Amino acid sequence: MNVYLAGPLFTQAERRWLRGLCERLGSDGHHVFLPQDDAEAPLLADPPDFHGAFEACRDAIDACDAVVAVLDGADVDSGTAWECGYAYAHGKPVVAVRTDFRGGEDQGLNLMLRRSADAILERPATDEDLDALAADIVAALGKLGL
Repeated sequence: MNVYLAGPLFTQAERRWLRGLCERLGSDGHHVFLPQDDAEAPLLADPPDFHGAFEACRDAIDACDAVVAVLDGADVDSGTAWECGYAYAHGKPVVAVRTDFRGGEDQGLNLMLRRSADAILERPATDEDLDALAADIVAALGKLGL
């Protein structure tokens, strides 16, 4: 299965956490598109090719079977929110992951994101077991028929 892994990727901690989750999903045999790795080359060009990075991510969502979106933060990362909306508009299932204990309006999330997710996996911030989270994601994808 082709999975697009969306989430904030602007700090070392975010990048390491996403890469760890990507590796665990990949070890289950899934091909995972991770924007921080798979769409980074255009951003490292001189000058940065922002449109090229956009196209790589958009095309990867078009080609994926599902989007797994990390929706942590007081406000969800704006790029991740866009990726969820784009996936939803194109009939791609979205599995939302929330490990943030800060509340929101609808089950801890913005109502538009909550209502566009096909599944929501909630984990306490103190549970750092990425293997268990990856297993839960695979199970959620399976329940969606993927």
